[in-house]
Parts: sequence; C-alpha cells; structure tokens
Amino acid sequence: MSDLWGILISVSLWVAMVRIASPLIFATLGELLCERAGVLNLGIEGIMVAGAFSGWYAAYAGFGLWPAVAVAFATGMAFGALHSVLTVLFGLSQHVVGIGITLFATASSYYAYRLALPEVTSPPKIEAFATWPVPGLSQIPVLGPAFFDQTPLTYLAYGVAIVLSLVLARTPLGLAIRAVGENPASVEAQGLSVAGLRMGAVIAGSGLMAVGGSFLTLSAFNSFFFEMVNGRGWICIALVVFGAWKPGKAVAGAFLFAAFDAAQIRLQQTGLGAAVPYQVFLMLPYLLSILALIVMSRRAAVPAALMVPFRKGER
Repeated sequence: MSDLWGILISVSLWVAMVRIASPLIFATLGELLCERAGVLNLGIEGIMVAGAFSGWYAAYAGFGLWPAVAVAFATGMAFGALHSVLTVLFGLSQHVVGIGITLFATASSYYAYRLALPEVTSPPKIEAFATWPVPGLSQIPVLGPAFFDQTPLTYLAYGVAIVLSLVLARTPLGLAIRAVGENPASVEAQGLSVAGLRMGAVIAGSGLMAVGGSFLTLSAFNSFFFEMVNGRGWICIALVVFGAWKPGKAVAGAFLFAAFDAAQIRLQQTGLGAAVPYQVFLMLPYLLSILALIVMSRRAAVPAALMVPFRKGER
C-alpha cells in the first residue's frame, strides 16, 4: 500500500501523465470536432501516423520544429479533405472510408520512410522540443512540474482545448457545427452549407489528429519508428464517447487514461510487479478505461445526425 501511495504522489507520475495525455488531447479534440459535425472519422489512427512521419521528416530535412508542426497539420488536412470528399460529398460509408484512410495513410507513411531512407537501419534522431518551464507556476509542488514544465506542444494542446470549447459553446460557427451534427436540414433552411461545414470540420479535425501524431516524434521522442502510434487513435475515439462529445470532459478522459498508463509502468517496478505477470499491468489502463467508458457512455447524448449522410433538398 505504501508503494502505491508513493507512486500516486510522485512528481514523475504526474509529469508522465501530462506527457502521455498531450497527443491524445490533440487527436481526441480533432475527432470530437468531426463527430460534432456528424462525421465519424475512423481514419484517425492512420492520420496520426502520417502526422508523426511528416512532422519528423520535415524537422529531419532542416525545416525547423514549428514548420514541422505546420507540415504535420497540412498533411492531416490533406487526408481529411480526402475523407470529407468521399463521405460528405459522395455519401460513402464513413466506416469503410475511415478504415481505408487509416490503411492508406499508414502504408504511405511507411513507404515514404523506406523511400527516403532506404539504407537506414536505425531511425535517425532530430533535436526535439525542449521543455519550457513557466516562471512561477512551474515551482508549484507536484502540479507545477507536471503541468507547467512541459514542451511547447503541450501548452498548445491546452490552448486548443480552450479555444475549441469556446468556439463550440459560444460562437455562431460553433452553433452551426453542432447543428449540422444534430439537424442538418435546419442548417440548410438557414441558407448555410451543410457540406461546407462538415467538410471544414473534418479537415480541421484531421489536422489536429496529425499534430497529435507529430507530438510523438517532435516532443515525446526524437525519431520516427513503425508502430509508434500503437492504437492511440482508437483510444481517442473512445475518449470522445467518454467525454459525451464535450471538449472539457474529453480532455479529462485523456488525462485519466494517461494516469492509468503512467501508473502501470511504475507498478511493474514494485513488489507487486514481481508477483504479477507484466501483461496484466499492460492491459490495466485499457481495462479501467473501458469500465469508465461504460459508466460515462450511459449518460452520453450521441449527435443525432452522426454517420447520417445528408443530401441537399432531402428531408
């Protein structure tokens, strides 16, 4: 019990939690934006891979870290544009298109890596983002180093969460996005473009997913390797449901999953880790997240027009 308490109050646990949560925040908010507009984007896993690779390769090629983030965002937007054309304009199955985007983005990223670096046996390293301690706030015990002594991309994740929450809740654009995911016919009656709003949300949301992927190569690590996204995209889809399609709750869900993940690594290093197979600890964050998802999803109100194609003039 003392080992568990020591883990819970350790600075390293809280720092790791924020670091693990940061890419999830970007991708979860991107998926949430898509779904609030009525489009399920199952391409998130592949888009994160593409963002991780394109951001890393841009930095490796000498573009600088912030331009690399912009490259990752643009890459995500490109895949989002493809997804939105197929699902919004052509009305194809969002499930099939999303899985296709994941396979296409993942395979093309791996192919581009092999094409660009055919002779490389180990992933080349770049100079990743360094931590930026916030004066004053970073000195707060435990919480200061965890939340205010992180890399710039983590602070950007905070900002994106705040901005998206305000846009969706307090602006005409946010109202239109929410309305197009609930009752697109009413949006059309107001003279607004349902297709334009949905496509814009998918493209912008996909850009955020790719930035989440780029966090892994530009901030968490300093190189790109296969399977580095490792299912984070699918976790983000679950986090949107956990958060009941609300940015604040979804971000809280990202921190909760990250806390479980950070804790299981440390639990393996205790006396309990010697008595229990390590696979049990690996599945622990997913098991606890599933239980939390079950509890929270019972109260969640799914956007009424989610995954429902809209054709102009139809009722």
